[in-house]
Amino acid sequence: MARARRRRAPPLYRAGLADPISVGVTFMLDNTTSDLTGSPALPAEDQALLDAYSRAVIDVVDRVGPAVVRLDVKARDARAQGGTGSGVVVAPDGLVLTNSHVVGGASRVDVTTVEGRNLAARVVGDDPDTDLALVRVDASVTLPAAILGNSKRLRRGQLVIAIGNPLGFESTVTTGVVSALGRSLRSRSGRLIDDVVQTDAALNPGNSGGPLVSSHGEVVGINTAVIMGAQGICFAVASNTANFVLGELVRHGIAAQQLALSRRRRHAAGLAQENAVMVANVEPGSPAQRADLRVGDIILSLDGIPVTGADDLIRMLAGEKIGRAVEIDTLRSGERHTLSLVPGERRSRK
Repeated sequence: MARARRRRAPPLYRAGLADPISVGVTFMLDNTTSDLTGSPALPAEDQALLDAYSRAVIDVVDRVGPAVVRLDVKARDARAQGGTGSGVVVAPDGLVLTNSHVVGGASRVDVTTVEGRNLAARVVGDDPDTDLALVRVDASVTLPAAILGNSKRLRRGQLVIAIGNPLGFESTVTTGVVSALGRSLRSRSGRLIDDVVQTDAALNPGNSGGPLVSSHGEVVGINTAVIMGAQGICFAVASNTANFVLGELVRHGIAAQQLALSRRRRHAAGLAQENAVMVANVEPGSPAQRADLRVGDIILSLDGIPVTGADDLIRMLAGEKIGRAVEIDTLRSGERHTLSLVPGERRSRK
């Protein structure tokens, strides 16, 4: 008797740093094709419904499409392969929201707009725990920007549109519905991302970091993963999560990434915590710069509370801290320092 084969759960595929993929297309015709000229016309009410659906999708694409960009990533490690993903401009001065797994560890990011404009950019915020990241265009620009909507208003069955660059095919549009709400998805760091949106809008490698958009033209999610081998099971980080992470990362001018503390470093500094946050970038003129935070500083705690990930830092620098000095315990060149930072609102770039 044949032994029953065990089925493996389908793996999640993150469509960011993917190997080059060649695409073969085969066209097939049914042997029993019908005479289209003799097909009955659709009833007027059905035709009107289809026209309304098409107009809704076209309107969204016209409004949000120009804000969707292609991201070509060069890895910091020369032995690692780069990749291609998507992003959405959320501020006209060149701030792009995407996935952490698309640009995390990147030494350089090239941004290509819909009209073919190529712009050099850098990662200014990376939060692997929510799989979100921020990319800033280096040049002084004014770009079309999308609006982040309220994902709490989503309903199952609601029309959504995904825009991105799957498999390198730029400005691709797919449609679907919200399949489920409140899903949880494990991030690369091991933490659960809550309030994830499940959709059946087709996503493929390269869609990661692109927007999931409602029929009102608002971004309601950032596309992040699909289940390989399944049909129409795709996931997006909810826009409310993205909005919170975006606001807190850019407000204080800190680009940070999670760092595992070695046993030797913990012993030398008298630390119990195993993880902290390393400052990857400090925006000129920001509260972080005024507090003398420097690239390479390791943030250990804020007001005495340990900081073990970028999401901790984001939550601790919430809105009620604006205008009030907070104490930041850091490790710099092996020595402990305490800095005073006064969080403030983000100022637009000139």
